[in-house]
Amino acid sequence: MRTKKIEPFLFLAPALFVLLVVFGVPIYRLFVLSFQRQSQGKQIFVGLSNYKLIFMDNVFIQAIQHNGTLIICVPIMVVAALLLSILLFERIRGWQFYRTTLFLPYLLPITVVGLVFSYIFQFSGVLNGILNAIGLKFLALDWLGSTHLALPTLMFVIIWKEMGFGVILFLARLMSVDEELYDAAKIDGANWLQLHLNITLPQLSTVIEFFTVISIITMLSWVFNYVYVMTNGGPGNATIVTELYIYLMAFQYNNINLAAAVSVLLLLVTGIFIFLELYLRDRAEVGEALG
Repeated sequence: MRTKKIEPFLFLAPALFVLLVVFGVPIYRLFVLSFQRQSQGKQIFVGLSNYKLIFMDNVFIQAIQHNGTLIICVPIMVVAALLLSILLFERIRGWQFYRTTLFLPYLLPITVVGLVFSYIFQFSGVLNGILNAIGLKFLALDWLGSTHLALPTLMFVIIWKEMGFGVILFLARLMSVDEELYDAAKIDGANWLQLHLNITLPQLSTVIEFFTVISIITMLSWVFNYVYVMTNGGPGNATIVTELYIYLMAFQYNNINLAAAVSVLLLLVTGIFIFLELYLRDRAEVGEALG
């Protein structure tokens, strides 16, 4: 009887060991380094000094602010993905082609997307060339070279690429909704807006929560490639984010301890949203089980 109880853990043990070695040890080392500082070739314990230093760094504060600004992308992506998925669900003409077109950007490597849009949005790039050719020269701006336009331009690219994931998630859930609900509502005289407010949104609530949390995590800890390829944090520090700050601290300025401190903070914040997603998923499963 006791053997049967421990048998599942025996099967899991090899995988758990690999996870511990691959993830557990580096994370432990990261926490240790965040409380140390190199002095005379040795790592000495300095407590919270590294954390105090990073919060005194204006560049780090800018990076946090930019990550916060990027979160504005989340509601835009949710609303746009929701509207597009509803249109696809209603099977407008060519909906299968549109579905593929909308999801394709999400499948493209971020490096490719970044390089293509860098070429499009540079001052002498494709977009400004077209605007000049059609007589709209006043709209030809320095999209990536302006401190005011670089971050919004980056946000546009992120929305364009990441929105497709939400469209497919919402559409997949809508495909499983009983269409008799919509038919009954139409018979009762519900209009288009009432149909989707009273049927679609409640049916998509858990998927919307999932996509929202995942998108927030993306804006906080998964935009390095966009920034590095398109702007490298510039012009000046107009598009620097926490991930790029960590990279610069660790590999350009060779200050691994400050980089570790920022990494720990980013890990903790991201972990909060991961646990939030797990909580929302468990709550949804309990709700479905009850009824």
